[in-house]
Amino acid sequence: MIRASLIAAAALLAAACTPQTTTGAGSDAPMQSAEASACATRGGTMKQVGRMQSWQCVITYADAGKRCTDGDQCQGDCRIEGNTGVAAGAETAGVCQATSDRFGCHATVQGGKAGPTLCID
Repeated sequence: MIRASLIAAAALLAAACTPQTTTGAGSDAPMQSAEASACATRGGTMKQVGRMQSWQCVITYADAGKRCTDGDQCQGDCRIEGNTGVAAGAETAGVCQATSDRFGCHATVQGGKAGPTLCID
């Protein structure tokens, strides 16, 4: 009986320490906050991203997918998406990134040359 009580108490304590990040039970929407309002004002959407599934403002760029050779040609970065195996320093072109979501694998293109491939969790 004492063991069951200890397990129940531990479960309640763990549940009390879990941060509330949604609008209600079972909801995937973030809580209304100043950050969410500011995100909407900038044309973004609050989304869960990365390995930790943290809520962040993700903005979709109008020039997404446009061919580029430098980040100055894009709203975001000029990238080669994925773990392509393109050698750093190789002459190449990329495409303008689709959103402000920084997670995943990509190589940034600057001055027509590929940077190292980075994978961000």
